[in-house]
Amino acid sequence: MNAIGTIDRPLTHDPKKQAPMKAATAEPAGSATTDFSTTGANDSRQNRTREMQLIPEALARAHMHERMREADAQRPAARLMAARRMQRRAERASLRARRALAMAVMQ
Repeated sequence: MNAIGTIDRPLTHDPKKQAPMKAATAEPAGSATTDFSTTGANDSRQNRTREMQLIPEALARAHMHERMREADAQRPAARLMAARRMQRRAERASLRARRALAMAVMQ
């Protein structure tokens, strides 16, 4: 089979063996030839791969930033709840002390 590959049906699926995309010449762009330089193709594929690999990191960083912002926003509310809880506990202890004093005075 001597048919040369096309973009839709390349001669080979190995990206390293495919020629880089370039202006129309006698040879169709993207076909596998014996005398070609893959530096342009590898560089573009490497950049694309690098960018694709960085997307989850950026997404994770954004999620982490959002969680940190939520945690910072919840801290004052948590402190306020703890303060109110301690205040109620102190009020109950104060009432117990008053009752104990009143019982001691009445006896």
